[in-house]
Formats: sequence, C-alpha cells, structure tokens
Amino acid sequence: MTIINEQEIAGMPQNKESDIVLSVNGVSKKFCRDLKRSLMYGVRDITSELLGLREKSDKLREQEFWALNNVSFELRRGEALGLVGKNGSGKSTLLRIIAGLIKPDSGCVKVNGRVAPLIALGAGFNPILTGRENIYANMAILGLSKKEIDERFDEVIEFAEIGDAIDAPVQTYSSGMAARLGFATAIHTNPDILLIDEVLSVGDIRFQAKCQRALGSLRHKGTSFFMVSHKTQLILSTCENSVYLKKGRVISFGNSRTVMNEYEKDLFSVGVGLKSQLFFSPKKEDRKIGFELLYIILKDMNGKAIDSLVSGKSAKFCIGFKCYRQFKDLSCTIKIKQLGGEGADLIYISTKNSDFCFDVEDGSYELKLVIPTNILGPNVYTAFIRIFYDSIKTLKFVEDFTFEVSTNGLMGQSQYFQPHTWELELLKGNQ
Repeated sequence: MTIINEQEIAGMPQNKESDIVLSVNGVSKKFCRDLKRSLMYGVRDITSELLGLREKSDKLREQEFWALNNVSFELRRGEALGLVGKNGSGKSTLLRIIAGLIKPDSGCVKVNGRVAPLIALGAGFNPILTGRENIYANMAILGLSKKEIDERFDEVIEFAEIGDAIDAPVQTYSSGMAARLGFATAIHTNPDILLIDEVLSVGDIRFQAKCQRALGSLRHKGTSFFMVSHKTQLILSTCENSVYLKKGRVISFGNSRTVMNEYEKDLFSVGVGLKSQLFFSPKKEDRKIGFELLYIILKDMNGKAIDSLVSGKSAKFCIGFKCYRQFKDLSCTIKIKQLGGEGADLIYISTKNSDFCFDVEDGSYELKLVIPTNILGPNVYTAFIRIFYDSIKTLKFVEDFTFEVSTNGLMGQSQYFQPHTWELELLKGNQ
C-alpha cells in the first residue's frame, strides 16, 4: 500500500512525525449483506471479544464483503486531502471509522488532535433537545469543556443565524436550520482535522459563501481537511493530494491531478455506454419519408473524429444524412443535459434560433455545429437531437447520443469554462 511521499507536498516541513495528524494503517472493514446473519455474527463477535477469544481474520464468512480492504494513507498538518470514488466504494465507511463512530476489523487509525466531522450535518442532534442543549452536547462530545463552550456559544448562534429558535426543540427546525447549526457547531470547536462529506451546499448562496470563508480561515490557521466530494474541480482547487477508492481498495494516492485523471477515466469509460460515434443502418421507412440518418460524430476542427470533448477546446458536432427528395425549411435542434441529471437542459441550440434553416435536394449532406469553445465542465452528457422540416414535421430524433467531456486543468471550481484572457497595463500616473 502506498504511503505518502513527503517530498511531493510543497511547502510542508519534511521528515517530522509531529506533522502527521492522521495516519490510516491497513484499515479493513467487512459487513454482511444478510440482516439476520449479520446480527448472528455480531453476537458471536461480541461474545468472543468479551471472553478474549476473538481472533482477527482476513477471511470472509458467508454473505460478508469488504467495505474497506487494507487502506493506508497519511494526512499532514495544514494539508487538504481529497477522497473520491463511486457510490459504494467505501468513502462513508472510512469517514465513520476516522470519526470514531465504528471500529475497523483490522488495521488502526491514529489521530493527533481534535477531529470535527462535517458529515450529514444535524443528523447527530437529539430532536427532543433544544438547539442550545444540542450545542452543549455535541461540542462536549467533540472534547470541549463547559467553559470553552460558554466562551464560543454566542459565536455559534451568530454564525448559524437561527435567532430565537435556539431555545426550541430541534425537531421543529427545518433541515436547513439543523444543517446550519451543525456546521456552526463543528467549525467552532477549533478542530485539528475537519472531515468534510459533501456538505458545502449548506443554506442559500450567501450562507454558502460564509461557510467557504470560515473553512478558508480554519485552513489558514493550520486545520487539516479530509474532503469527500464527487465534484472533481472542487477537489482539484482545494486539495494538494487525493485518495481514489474503488470497491474498498486504494487505487491511486498522491498528486490530485494524477488521481483525478485516473478517477475520471474509470468513471466516464466503464459501464456508461458512451456513444460518441453513432452510425445508423438504413430502414424501410427511410425511403418512404425520403430521409435517412447516417451518423452522428464528434470531430476536431481538422475534421478528425474524436472520442470526447475537452473543456475550453473547439470541436464540431457532425450529423450525416441522405435525402431522397427535396426538403424545404429543414431544421435541427440539439439539447444537452448531464447524464443522469435532473431539471432543465444545460444547452439548447436550434438552427431556427440561429436563422440557419435550409433547403436540401436529393443527395448526401453533413450538418456541422461548430463549437468555437466548449464551455461544458468534465462530466458525461447526453444529447437529444431532432431533425424536422416545416417547423413541426419530425424526420428523425435521437435521444441517447452520449459523450464525455474531459478537463483542461484550468477550471478551478467552475462548473463551466469561461473563455478569457488576462491583461496588465501600467498606468501613466505610476511612471
């Protein structure tokens, strides 16, 4: 198992054990998929442990599986370490072990300092207790004395912005109020390590910005971050190094750019059925309607077929078709959305909106949508393509043209690529 290379962390003091605030060594955890069998195993294990007879085993019993398998890495003081992996890869299990909520079956976790988990914010609150009582209870669990909590209490209330609701039972709170209070409670413990699990969308946009500033302040003071996110751009802009988990094993560990490239390659290329080059077989009805769709292909600006788009790069959507008669006012619409995404289309482009409706005769054609700059961020997208004439008469439509967009490494936390240049001018008054 790879251990962190100290020379890869720029600006960090080298070869100092005191710099390591979190050490995960050979951690493994297994679970059972069958509830009854799981309860039976649990009773046996507890009994054996109480009698001192339990021996740690690397063998799986019936219906068991490894949620984590021999995971090792280190986190240094002031470092931000990213954790990525598809759903079911073991990320949440690892966070719970680090937070002390569950024990590993083998291996150990060594923590040097106070850990504050930003995991399922507000989920650990007692719904019957008031917000005030939950603050005292949670901050005490995280290791603060009553005096320390008293000193920070007003700051927590001010940050959470829940007003007089602080003395109402948490069960009367909205999910947003509970999340804000959970975030405020965690960050005001002055943690040495902050476990962040997809919780940076707390409240409205203004409050999210406030949370980001608070996290930046903690980072500046030397707090280490262990961050889980499916947003690769967020990991790249925040974390120097990252861990890629797959089926409970560490696949890659080190520089975030290298790790993200491997993660995205697996994520976008396995099992998603990419169809960035579609070719169509002729059908009997094509002759009847006089229109045959030949292919849909992505090409670069030189006309060469490509497998994916790149953020910030130019490209072409090319649609090949054949007509057996004349069509007037032929049009095409392309709608693009994130694969598996919900809500409105990300992009809607129509020849009608561009005043590019056209007439065709009998013959073969290639319709090209020229994209001077691809603004889409790294992800997998699906396009709905409709070809029609006389405004409403559909000739062909394709619902599942699926393609990948890879990163150009310049997007930071942006969801879209903004073409831009920088200029520096020396003002005359400064000469």
